Amino acid sequence: MAILKIARMGHPVLAQQAAPVANPADPALRKLVSDMVETMIDANGAGLAAPQVHVPLRVVVFQAPAERSDPGLSEDEKFDRTAPLTVLVNPVIEVMGPEREAGWEGCLSVPGLRGLVERSAYIRYSGYDLDGKKVERTARGFHARVVQHECDHLDGILYPSRMSDLGNLIFETEAKHWMKNE
Repeated sequence: MAILKIARMGHPVLAQQAAPVANPADPALRKLVSDMVETMIDANGAGLAAPQVHVPLRVVVFQAPAERSDPGLSEDEKFDRTAPLTVLVNPVIEVMGPEREAGWEGCLSVPGLRGLVERSAYIRYSGYDLDGKKVERTARGFHARVVQHECDHLDGILYPSRMSDLGNLIFETEAKHWMKNE
């Protein structure tokens, strides 16, 4: 396994549509995913998309461990903050209702900053695992936020472009002045 270099905001790989994966069970994909998981954990991230490591394929990895307590989560987000370590190849998201929630997000490709982003509160997502088996789950709260954030990377979208007010784009070092539930 290897720690991969993470592309930062402004790199062209982060602004393009990622290509679908033809065979989710391809052995070469296992190596990439293994390296992505190691990179995500090393960087203390909740998720990582292949374009973030300079590979323009529709692959994401994420986790929302129960012990992770990001400041600024609303009570609704705290309802479902957990997700097991998940690999999704060619993911698809379906919004399950009109409810939206604002929450503070960070990104390994936008280091040192946090932004208040409004996202769908309840989603269903699907894709394939590394054995080519279908994965399908519903998610709310932090779990739903992480999935939407990582899948945005596959469409060349970084969270600042989802923000309705760039006045809520702050340095992490100043977050204590803005976030609830310190």
